[in-house]
Amino acid sequence: MTGRLAGRVALVTGGASGIGRAVAERLVADGAVVAIGDIQDSSAVAGGHCRGFHADLSQPGAATTLVGEVVQAFGQLDILINNAGIATPTPFSADFDEAGYQHLLQINLTASVACAAAAIAAFLAVDPPRGVIVNISSVHEIVPKPGYLAYAISKGGMGALTRTLALEYADRGIRVNGVGPGATLTAMNQRWAEDPDQRAVVERHIPMGRAADPAEIAGAVAFLASDEASYITGQTLHVCGGLSLYADFQKNWST
Repeated sequence: MTGRLAGRVALVTGGASGIGRAVAERLVADGAVVAIGDIQDSSAVAGGHCRGFHADLSQPGAATTLVGEVVQAFGQLDILINNAGIATPTPFSADFDEAGYQHLLQINLTASVACAAAAIAAFLAVDPPRGVIVNISSVHEIVPKPGYLAYAISKGGMGALTRTLALEYADRGIRVNGVGPGATLTAMNQRWAEDPDQRAVVERHIPMGRAADPAEIAGAVAFLASDEASYITGQTLHVCGGLSLYADFQKNWST
């Protein structure tokens, strides 16, 4: 294989569909061998330089097991893409759904921490140490999302994970960055993406006037995973069409 990621092994969690699938396909196109860790069947993506691994990241210990299986299968791990996540409503009230809250945080955040720990162990096992982590966050890392408290907390936590690990391992050949997508045309957003009226409502709030294609998110991930981003660590790149620019202020109304 040739390409800017030739000779590298990448693990993409939640890579069977949506943004994760687009990322897996892009990393393969850039020359990487890609492992997909997902509870879904990844046969539509796996094949050639892509291989699927079954992983239910809602279960404690599954993330560590997954990384171990990938290292055993390929003999190395160079890139971790922490992408697996769900976005279920968790409205806050005095009797909020604590079980739903914990379930979402396990998948979106705790499993990412565990994957990162196992990946960093693999990165440090080579001489000299090297490796890259890209955490898939969200524009809601910095923009509140009412009715989705657990989701917003999980993405805020991904930002903290990115910055903390980046600082702690910057002098050991390991880079950690994040990508924060905005509204993206995936199955997770099917409810509004396939309804012309609802999609128009969503896109009216986006300064660029349209939702993202998953390939646009994947391009940013591939860049951060590559040596072209060799002097970038601890950053979250918001690929959001301007949503993080406080879209309601696109036209001045406050003065």
